[in-house]
Parts: sequence; structure tokens; C-alpha cells
Amino acid sequence: MALFWLMVVALLVVAAQAILFGKRSLGKLFYTRRLSASQCHVGEPLEMIEELENRSSLPLPWLRLEAMLPVAFQFAGSADLVISEGTVYQNHQSLFSLGRRVRIVRRHPLLARQRGMYRLDSVSMGVGDLFGLVRVNRPMPLQLDVTIYPPYLPSHHMPDAYSSWQGEMEMRRWINEDPFLITGVREYRSGDPMNQVHWAATARTGELQVYQHGYSADPELLVVLNIELNEQMWSTVTEPAAAEYAISCTATIVDDLLGRGMKAGFAHNAIIPYEDEERAYIAPGYGIEQLYLILQMMAELQLKIRRPFSQLIKGLIPEDEQRMPTDILLVTPYVSEAIEASIEELRNEGMRVEVLLLPSVEQMKQNYSMLMEQFRLKGARPSSIGKSS
Repeated sequence: MALFWLMVVALLVVAAQAILFGKRSLGKLFYTRRLSASQCHVGEPLEMIEELENRSSLPLPWLRLEAMLPVAFQFAGSADLVISEGTVYQNHQSLFSLGRRVRIVRRHPLLARQRGMYRLDSVSMGVGDLFGLVRVNRPMPLQLDVTIYPPYLPSHHMPDAYSSWQGEMEMRRWINEDPFLITGVREYRSGDPMNQVHWAATARTGELQVYQHGYSADPELLVVLNIELNEQMWSTVTEPAAAEYAISCTATIVDDLLGRGMKAGFAHNAIIPYEDEERAYIAPGYGIEQLYLILQMMAELQLKIRRPFSQLIKGLIPEDEQRMPTDILLVTPYVSEAIEASIEELRNEGMRVEVLLLPSVEQMKQNYSMLMEQFRLKGARPSSIGKSS
């Protein structure tokens, strides 16, 4: 008889703990996640910060967090984090216990390793009782968007002809600045008049800043990227590493031009996530806002060909006869007869066209792989966990 009642009490205890540590546990469990930045370049570090709070007066025997994340992020390993990586997504699982009325802050260092636009939109939380009789899962909806821009290339990875082209561009600029054309701000230099001080920027940076003026003969430069690696390619880019090199090369050129106070725009022949053809063209402009507008477009473009490069060039011929000629820089891995004919049409319209030939496909792949390896070796620090009651 005593054994019977002992079994009854045991069953009641097991049932009670299953109720206490089961579904009710999720009612007072709160989770948030954020990233240290919403935009970055490939190769730059980020930090994913998770906050877990148990507002219940009872501890959680075990808690499992599971999330699917893009492979664009390289995570550091930790004792409580298991990562299963595929070609597109990586599955993250962590299992631990959580005390009563406690808040945990988990910081995961990571490295951006793939250009694009990504959304981190869900996490699944699972809890259960001591004996595993009850398991309850609940998805936690999130909306974290992050944009990863292409990396800039070091000078020794840029095409050999780029340095000489830079010199030619500088030679076409006048020495005197245009006092009516303000392109940004820069640090104060000895001899700068005090009436050129930008007081708002000075207060923001803590260092004396002055207006940066454009030049009277600044060219209106349009950088045009050819995503085709050869003349036979007509749909999907078959060598992604080479194409990423071409994109990074173009990003480096645009950053350099705008950093020198020049006026730059961007166009390309790759697929974009919009049907509007105009979204693949950014008119020349000045400043940091123009740079990030172009970098955003570069992050969006897909490695698929929207139209042949020769057709894209023809579309640049101005319809308005009164439009001023524009300097055009074509960044392309090759020049075919069709491309050469389209270039000649642009020049006949009075437009200055220069061609920057990229290295061979194998050389582009090698250069980009070396750059990615440098980023990978930088890695990320081991994940850290902090607690506060």
C-alpha cells in the first residue's frame, strides 16, 4: 500500500513539474536580437547581440535556441553553440539552462564574408521539463535587415592600367577650386580662410573642418560595369569569384573618385531585384550620400546578366541634344566587336569613353580568393556571454 501511494505521489510530482516547466515557462520568457550595424563591407566585423530574460520565479531546466542564418556571416565558435553549415544557410543551435528572474546577454562576434542584402527573421525557442515529458516550441518573429557592401581592393590587386587612368583624369581638372561648388567637408589646412570653416561639422567631429569645393572643370564621370566575363556568357555568371572581383574593383574606383571630390555615377548590366530599368542606373553626383547609394545598388545586383554589354552602352547615348558630354569609364573583362562598335557610337556623340580592362578570369579569381582568405584569417573572437540579474 505504501508503495502504491509513493508511486501516486511520484506521478503527481512529475505531472506538476511538467506543467510548471512546460508551456507556462514560455509565457514569461522574452527574447530580442540585434546587430551592431545594419550596413558593412565584406571583411568587416559585426556583433550579433541576443538578450534572454526569464521573468518567472521558476528556473528553466533547459532552453534550446535554434535559428537559420545566411552563410554570408562567419561566426566564431563557442561551447554552447553548434553550427551546421550548408551552401546557402547555416543552422545554429544552443542548449543551456536559465535561472529564475535572470537576464542573459549573449554576444556573438561575426565576420561579413559575402556581398548582398539579408534578413534575419526568426528564432525558435524550445523549453521542457526535467524528465523530457513535455517539450514546447515557439517561433520568435524578428525583422533584422543587413546590407553587406563589396570590399574595396588594395592597390596591388587593382588593374595595372588604373593608375595611369587616374593621372589622366587629374590632368583634365583645373587647379582652381570653384567657390560656388561645395562637395563636402575636409580637415582644416594651414592657410585656409576662416570664413570657410564648417562649424557644424567642427562641433560634431571635435576637429576644425572646412568646406570642400569642387573644381571648375570636374568631369561628369559614369562608371559602367560589365558583369559578363566573356562574349559567350548570356545568362548566369559561371565564375562568381571573378565577378565579385569586378564588382569590388568598380566599388574601389567609385570610392576613390568621390573621395577626390569628383562627380561619379554608376551603371551595370546585371539583374536587379526590380523590374524598373532605371534602377540599374545612378546619375553622376557628389559626396558620401552618392557613394552609399551606389554601394547599395552594388549590394543588390545579382550574378545574372540582364542585357548584353554592347546594348547597355548604346542605351547611354543621350536623347537630349543639349545634354553635356559625359566621361564614361567602362570596366570590363573583354572588348568584343559589338562593344567596340557601341563605344564608337558614344564617341561620335561627343562623349569621352575610356576602357579599363580587367585581368584574366583566372587572375581575378585568384586575387579575390586571396582577399577572402585574408578576411577569413582575421576570423572572429570566441562568443561571449554576460549575465545580469
